[in-house]
Amino acid sequence: MPKIVRFHSIGGPENLKVQDEPSRQPGEGEVKLRVQAVGLNRAESMFMHGLYLEKPELPSRICYEGAGVVESVGPGVDKSWVGKPIATVPGYSMSKNGILGEEAVVPANSLGEYPAKLSPAEAASIWMQYLTAYGALITFGSVKHGDFVLITAASSSVGLAAIQIVNAEGAIPIAATRKSSKSAELRALGAAHVIATEEEDLVKRVNEVTGGTGARIVFDPVAGPGVEKLAEATAFEGIIFEYGALSMQPTPFPLMSALSKGLSIRGYNLGELSRKPSLLETAKKYVYDRLADGRFVPKIAKSFPLAQSADAYHYLRVLLILLADVLHQFFVWPQAGGEGQCERL
Repeated sequence: MPKIVRFHSIGGPENLKVQDEPSRQPGEGEVKLRVQAVGLNRAESMFMHGLYLEKPELPSRICYEGAGVVESVGPGVDKSWVGKPIATVPGYSMSKNGILGEEAVVPANSLGEYPAKLSPAEAASIWMQYLTAYGALITFGSVKHGDFVLITAASSSVGLAAIQIVNAEGAIPIAATRKSSKSAELRALGAAHVIATEEEDLVKRVNEVTGGTGARIVFDPVAGPGVEKLAEATAFEGIIFEYGALSMQPTPFPLMSALSKGLSIRGYNLGELSRKPSLLETAKKYVYDRLADGRFVPKIAKSFPLAQSADAYHYLRVLLILLADVLHQFFVWPQAGGEGQCERL
């Protein structure tokens, strides 16, 4: 029987259990995967605590994103998927279809092929980060050559993907991170400018970088009180995308800045792409092509075996609390008797 990870009560990683379960066959519109790599996102940490968009149905599976090989398909699914290596696009139910384990059943419409040059671990690190950034910046933000784009929590995996996409479109990425210790690394990864928000005045630095115009697009997963400063740093008729709640604090509406500048401030999540097949296919091709030719490169940092899935989440929590930084996605893949892979966000 395959090993599957579940949690039986709301709380932290200590509730995760690796257990043997009977193999499940795919139903209508589903496929069964032999899992090779799994992406652990901060979304799962919120999900475990009952704080995510989806509420867990206990005992719940967990994890959105992974890579594996299609073993079988359910009714209504193209049989040519069988035997293909794929990576799942997040957006389905984690309680029902969570992918952390040796086997998973997921909706067929969540499948995405990846370039053969990528390892399963690398493939498990692509769709959440690149599609999240793509949807905001390109589909809805229409980023163009010369735009200044302010990217907060820039050392996160989505932040790094955003830097790559902004550069690919000829725009100018301004990376905001908490401490200057990450400045050199962020510049090496493509940031044109880096602002250490605990050491510098964000609004002043953005104005200096942009010649006083501000950033046309702000891409922010933090929310909370800092949105008021972001609004001050945004250009006339600019747009702020809020795609997360890392601060876990109430988020005020920056009324005066919004009125004086005609700002757009909107919530955004990957589901805006994954629920619309035509948008999703365009986005997947964009990311696939740039992964294939080397313009986009996923970053892998640390390893955990499947049996230590709880340790991976504890590691995530320690980074968030002790380092006070936005490191929120790790990738773990189960291999019999082998090591797992973990990616920093």
